[in-house]
Amino acid sequence: MKTTRNLLQTGALSLSLLAASAMAAVPADQVAKLGASLTPMGAEKSASADGSIPAWSGGLPTNAGAVDAKGFLADPFASEKPLFTISAGNVEQYKDKLTAGQLAMFQRYPQTYKIPVYTTHRTAALPDEIYSAIKTSAAKTETLSDGNGLQNFSDSRYYAFPIPSNGVEVVWNHTTRYRGGNVHRFVTRVQPQVNGAFTMVHFEDEISYPSYLPDLDKAKAQNSLFFFIQRVTAPARLAGSVLLVHETIDQVKEPRMAWLYNAGQRRVRRAPQVAYDGPATAADGLATSDNYDMFNGSPDRYEWKLIGKKELYIPYNSYKLDSPQLKYDDIIKPGHINQDLTRYELHRVWEVEATLKPSERHIYAKRHMYFDEDTWQLAEVDHYDGRGVLWRVAEGHAQQYYNHKVPGYTAETLYDLVSGRYSVLGLKNEEKRSVEFGVKALMSSYTPAALRQEGVR
Repeated sequence: MKTTRNLLQTGALSLSLLAASAMAAVPADQVAKLGASLTPMGAEKSASADGSIPAWSGGLPTNAGAVDAKGFLADPFASEKPLFTISAGNVEQYKDKLTAGQLAMFQRYPQTYKIPVYTTHRTAALPDEIYSAIKTSAAKTETLSDGNGLQNFSDSRYYAFPIPSNGVEVVWNHTTRYRGGNVHRFVTRVQPQVNGAFTMVHFEDEISYPSYLPDLDKAKAQNSLFFFIQRVTAPARLAGSVLLVHETIDQVKEPRMAWLYNAGQRRVRRAPQVAYDGPATAADGLATSDNYDMFNGSPDRYEWKLIGKKELYIPYNSYKLDSPQLKYDDIIKPGHINQDLTRYELHRVWEVEATLKPSERHIYAKRHMYFDEDTWQLAEVDHYDGRGVLWRVAEGHAQQYYNHKVPGYTAETLYDLVSGRYSVLGLKNEEKRSVEFGVKALMSSYTPAALRQEGVR
């Protein structure tokens, strides 16, 4: 697969300057490219050479489709048919635009795995005030603690490095991306057996940000990224457990703080295991804590190599997969989700390789990551074990929540090539509501004391 070894001319500083510029904010002439030759988020505004990736023209408008009573969005592209479908029989023809993990899925499931490819639509859009914040980030934000933290970031809070010069800066863009203010959502997690049998785990999640918590102490806000509560609501054997997380910006200086309310014991305990490769909540050992959101947490255990940009077929505009007309039985199948319900498009991505530092430990010795240039969301991640063998393949099925101008995930899939099982996080087709953005919240709700008060089975 051919990779662009130097960053494309409209996008970033030369790779030869990585060592010298790792701590530097972006010069004014580079900042000026945001909204000009670059999109306001830092992607190339222009189309690809052959036109298969169109120019960015502002993304989807807020009235791109209807919104139903539960908040689910109509598919703006419902009438479109696949341009072609990649299968095990023709995969060689398209392998230069597929990841190693996608190719491995065709080998593991040659009879059922497919990638339906549709016309590319660059739908990403954000509110104007976030575009302004991104310019502030570009001009001011710098890394500290060997890239493990940020400084001069509190004035902007979003997309720390829209014109990145190294791998860890690309990762920070994913970590600090705009999520639509405070968010409330009802979602699921499921780990089907090899034969496809499954039991859904249901969550109620809340995530809030310093800028939208009026009672948050200013000193605490400086190193706070967000605050997170996750309640397990079903099945009965798991219901009542509650997880509370205080996510910090520099987790080397001030590690993530987490607490867990155990419904059986009716006690709140510190939960240091909710980080790195600690087991993810209700994932049956098939996902780590830092697999949530495709990757989260401190970057300190890896060396981050920025390889460049390339064009890939990635999950995109996944409105069909999010339809409230679907039942979970329609989606969950043996080996992988129902690929007939997925949508892939050709997009430019940033390619980053994370290699475990010799002094650190993690079950993933290497992670090969691909970030969508328009949203900075992770689209594909290949996970390798300590022997260098490809182990797990993650895909982020993305959609633009156009009514609120928020890019997000429809679902995150993580396929275990060894066991033949997989984990899916984020499906909400049968839940009571879609995602709610801009929710009012108070910091007083994100304390261990509040956790004790609400923790009931």
